[in-house]
Amino acid sequence: MQKTILSAPHSIEEAIDILFIPSEKSKIQLVRVAAHFHEVEQSERIVKKLKSLGYMVGYNLMQAGGKPDSVIAEKSSIAASWNMLDVLYFADSLGNMDTNEVKRIVKAIRSKWKGPLGIHTHDNMNKGLENTLTAYSEGVEWLDSTITGMGRGAGNTQTEYLLSIIKNSNSKYNAKPIFELVVRYFEPMQKQYGWGSSLLYFLGAQNDIHPTYIQNLLSNPHYGKDEIVGAIDYLSQLEGTTSYNGSILDTAINFSSSNQKMIHSKSDITNIFEGKNILVLANGPSIKKYSSALCQYIKKTNPIVISVNIIDEIPEELINYYIISHNSKFLSDSKRYEMIKKPIILPKNRFTPSELKLLQHNSILNYGLVIEKNTLEIKDDYVISPYDVTASYTMALLTVANAKNITLAGFDGYEKEDNRQQEMIDIFNKFDSLKVKSITPTIYPISKGSLYAIYP
Repeated sequence: MQKTILSAPHSIEEAIDILFIPSEKSKIQLVRVAAHFHEVEQSERIVKKLKSLGYMVGYNLMQAGGKPDSVIAEKSSIAASWNMLDVLYFADSLGNMDTNEVKRIVKAIRSKWKGPLGIHTHDNMNKGLENTLTAYSEGVEWLDSTITGMGRGAGNTQTEYLLSIIKNSNSKYNAKPIFELVVRYFEPMQKQYGWGSSLLYFLGAQNDIHPTYIQNLLSNPHYGKDEIVGAIDYLSQLEGTTSYNGSILDTAINFSSSNQKMIHSKSDITNIFEGKNILVLANGPSIKKYSSALCQYIKKTNPIVISVNIIDEIPEELINYYIISHNSKFLSDSKRYEMIKKPIILPKNRFTPSELKLLQHNSILNYGLVIEKNTLEIKDDYVISPYDVTASYTMALLTVANAKNITLAGFDGYEKEDNRQQEMIDIFNKFDSLKVKSITPTIYPISKGSLYAIYP
């Protein structure tokens, strides 16, 4: 809220009057102002105005973890000097505090603040409940929690767990109605919508990465778990990821507009597959199921074999080329690509110099890629594709390479409601002039062949 008020084209008082009515006319009793440590000095007028409207006002020191005792004490002293706050909070914004850190922060705040104290935890590393109970044992009176931990990203301390523990310590709360609410309504919703901690949120917290990065990566259907792990690894090496910045996320997954800029050059792939039969492998579940038969198929028919990213089920000696178009996928497998001896086809314009340096010992064939909605233009040295999907890039470069027949394996398809399914259907429709068939089961509208047709 503080950021909204400070960035508004109004004075602080005018902005608050726009957002809030007097408390006696409102259903809201408590307003909590959340601020980063560097914003504390700008907060007094906000607190004063809210108090003048009759609200209880809490103040939340965000991202308190890791701050020196002296800084925590200084900001707590400033908040105390206002003589207006009803409660001072500290937040484990990244979800990576432990119990010792909680105790340290409580002690530092208490050196300057004598009023009610609260804690707001996140459960990224499954420590939300433990940290809340530790704060409670240290005399913290205001304990934030949500039913089933429902909240942004990995969520918060679970109300039902917290109440089930403190109900035996002279608590005035009755936990049983909450239990019924959880079992009847919230647990089914949690299964449907999927909030709560996970390995990816854990890794983000472990590396001091703001959970919004993880949340945005997870919400994009184009990124698989391994690609997100690669992006987390990249983000962990950067400074400033404790606060969310969209441009940093773009850098991590390398889909920013700066990496779309084309530098035109002679194509490395023009006519290289002229008159050749091509087998393109994707990483669908059928690859594993039919891996043995596919290996026999390759040995019998001797096609040019192209692997979309690294596929573990097919030995490298049976593969002629690898294709990469998504840098986030490359980030998750970068060390493995250093070991590959086969040529790699990729759009250099989407890779940074440092990333390309990782492949300096590999043979690289360049074919550019630019993403532009509702546009498909196949050029000699690059393609403008409507989708950021490797299949579209692959079909375009096979067109320029003048492939004779294109056989697919591992292109199984997605669930009907998955956006990627419709994108793939559209891609195959746009490239319907190519002779494409699948020899493993697929739900895409393309010709089907038999993997076993080579046998008498």
